[in-house]
Amino acid sequence: MPKLLFTDGDDGFFLSHRMAVARAALDAGFDVAVACPVAAHGDAIRAQGVRVLPVPMKRGRVAPLSDLRALAALWRVYRVERPDLVHHVAMKPVLFGGAAARFAGVPASVGALTGLGYAFSSSDPRARLLRPLLRGALRWVLGARGSLCLTQNPDDSAFIAGLGVDRRRIAVIPGSGVDTARFAPTPEPDGPIRVAMVSRMLWDKGVGEFVAAARLARPRDPDLRFVLVGAPDESNPAAVPAARLEAWRGEGLVEWRGRSADIAAVWRESHIAVLPSYYGEGLPKSLLEAAACGRPIVAADAPGSREIARDGETALLVPPRDADALAGAVLRLAGDAALRARLGAAGRALVEREFSEARIAAETLALWRRLLAAGGEAR
Repeated sequence: MPKLLFTDGDDGFFLSHRMAVARAALDAGFDVAVACPVAAHGDAIRAQGVRVLPVPMKRGRVAPLSDLRALAALWRVYRVERPDLVHHVAMKPVLFGGAAARFAGVPASVGALTGLGYAFSSSDPRARLLRPLLRGALRWVLGARGSLCLTQNPDDSAFIAGLGVDRRRIAVIPGSGVDTARFAPTPEPDGPIRVAMVSRMLWDKGVGEFVAAARLARPRDPDLRFVLVGAPDESNPAAVPAARLEAWRGEGLVEWRGRSADIAAVWRESHIAVLPSYYGEGLPKSLLEAAACGRPIVAADAPGSREIARDGETALLVPPRDADALAGAVLRLAGDAALRARLGAAGRALVEREFSEARIAAETLALWRRLLAAGGEAR
């Protein structure tokens, strides 16, 4: 039985984004475990047959002592578990887990980047200072014998190749997939047009642009409702303060609901999905789920988002950081029910064709098997 070990920086993220492929691995006969910080979701992961190995890894900001402890803890886990394959998810696990895998002699390692994120998209001087170090670290980790880089879109693959990583060590699998039964099309709700943004509340996700678009659009269509769903990510330097979100809500510009446990219900209650992100997305799950529910999209024309938000087919794309264009696209969709229906139907068809959980799981299993069969060397 091949031993597969995931390494993730968040147990909730693993449960929501990686459990489907973990279940597919279990069904295929793999022994599956995940090394991650354990907060509130360890029991839910164990209940599905995945062993949980707690490690003290903190997401977000660089913290040298804490990061060294995480590296050492991962090395110990790999030495004890002796996995045949480790699948690292997101930037910090790819870097620290990839280094631990090299030191522990793990024969095959996948570095799955879920986008380039804050470090490579932010204009923050701290992020700019980190970039040369991160480029060198990624080149060393992803270029190692037995390693493979997995990205979610071609732009990120080109970036990794530009670091000097052999293109034969880079693969693209688009996103983490969608449960097309749970996220299913429903008729538009009655009442005013509701425009929803489901995301972590980060400036780089375009929260400020969403609110600015609401400020511009509401005088032209006072019945429009703008809804923010998600919580600030305190581990990210670009987090929007809760006090600012409360102030916008108090001003009547937007409804801020915080985190939701039922995103399918959010889309049933909404007419339009918006994500003006310039964050460095891999492939945003919120847009995949909105499209699966038959909702038209307005998104920034940026890597990752445009894999599902295809201009004129499933979405209207606008330039990044352009609140005027964002407001105009929302108003156009709000005033054209036929266009909403056409884009929404095309989005559902695209998800069924390219982004279902079953398809993504099958592609990932095939990738693992090729890597294991080749002794860690991609073919």
